[in-house]
Amino acid sequence: MKIDINTKMITLLGKPLGQSFAARMQNAGYEAAGLNMLYFYTEVEKDHLGDVVNGLRYMNFAGFAVTKPNKVRVLRYLDQLDPLCEKMGASNTVVKTEDGKLIGYNTDGVGFYTSLVEEGKVKVDQSVFYCFGAGGAGRAMCSVLAYHGARKIYITDFYEPCAQALVDDINTNFAPVAELVHHGDFSKVAACDVVMNASGIGMGSTIGQSPMPEEYVNASQFYFDACYNPDKTQFLLNAEAKGAKVLNGLGMSLYQGAAQIELWTGKKPPVEAMRKELMDILAEQK
Repeated sequence: MKIDINTKMITLLGKPLGQSFAARMQNAGYEAAGLNMLYFYTEVEKDHLGDVVNGLRYMNFAGFAVTKPNKVRVLRYLDQLDPLCEKMGASNTVVKTEDGKLIGYNTDGVGFYTSLVEEGKVKVDQSVFYCFGAGGAGRAMCSVLAYHGARKIYITDFYEPCAQALVDDINTNFAPVAELVHHGDFSKVAACDVVMNASGIGMGSTIGQSPMPEEYVNASQFYFDACYNPDKTQFLLNAEAKGAKVLNGLGMSLYQGAAQIELWTGKKPPVEAMRKELMDILAEQK
């Protein structure tokens, strides 16, 4: 990859980022599409997020990506929000205009929905969902489910005000289908068709942990984890051991990343080249 004065930069803002495959996937996509762009990581949390975002306005960036724990907080530093992003209350993708304005989008929902329906074969409008985690990823996932007609969505989070805020936002902005579940209460899990982990538990320093005791796993349910490194978290391993169908966040990452490229460049993304890079990375992990 040649880097010169005209190279447009993209950085991912979040922490931790050691588990992310995004840079390799994105850079493979840029190369396949003949784009003079470079994607790299910037570990930053809330204390200095505003400083970093403001600096990006004045540098050679096409935009930037956002991940945990910054997807909600970043909104306060942006100039404009896409209508769906505004309803979701979280952004994972920011486009910088020629005059330096920062516009927030959310492609997590698109990526999640595409993966869940195409790869998981889940019929969203016929299903009841349970979600661990109400942060940026959980917001996008639950919001897009409500948008596409989910029958019911139970939401829980260690930080209960975050879960309550998401429930209220979904019921107000999308459809009255969300309900708060108190942290540590697993009684509603049995009533669900799809159980989702968007909490981040099972990746990074929490590898080997699950947000739900394995005795609540039901073989008739479908289990989704937004994490893809490791490719099977303890949450998914527990479900698979009981005979349940499982899906990790790799497809979500692929499809949301492809949508990001289209937003940053206006060009159709090379999805298959990006998929191949992700498959190569996973093979290297084994």
